[in-house]
Amino acid sequence: MVFFLAACGEGTAPSQADPKDAEQVALGRKVYDQHCASCHGAKLEGQPNWRQRLPSNRMPAPPHDESGHTWHHTDEVLFGITKEGLVPGKYAPPRYTSDMPAFGNVLSDAEIWAVLAYIKSHWKTPALLEAREEMIRNAKRR
Repeated sequence: MVFFLAACGEGTAPSQADPKDAEQVALGRKVYDQHCASCHGAKLEGQPNWRQRLPSNRMPAPPHDESGHTWHHTDEVLFGITKEGLVPGKYAPPRYTSDMPAFGNVLSDAEIWAVLAYIKSHWKTPALLEAREEMIRNAKRR
């Protein structure tokens, strides 16, 4: 269930998450394992039934692998969600509640970018990469 972020805060600045930078990806894996894997899965698989609401009416943590919707968003939006949490009206619909915490007081910006580099290093399917590039080009036109 992709239900938000389509046009919320999509930036056009160049990414600071380089999936080809082995050092950044290695740091990202370490930080991901420590801070993200408990919800998003050790293999980026997300929580079971991630498209169905929990009894709390919140959504489970989505996968960050190619089966999820993370790749649908610009790096700047993903950075913002990680740093600030899933802020209603900015990265989510008004009054939306989420279990996604803000990591801005826990992780440095460099660590957040490294996590994104690690996640992006798992996106390899040519069709996915092409679709993501098109999405980014469209975001730049806004």
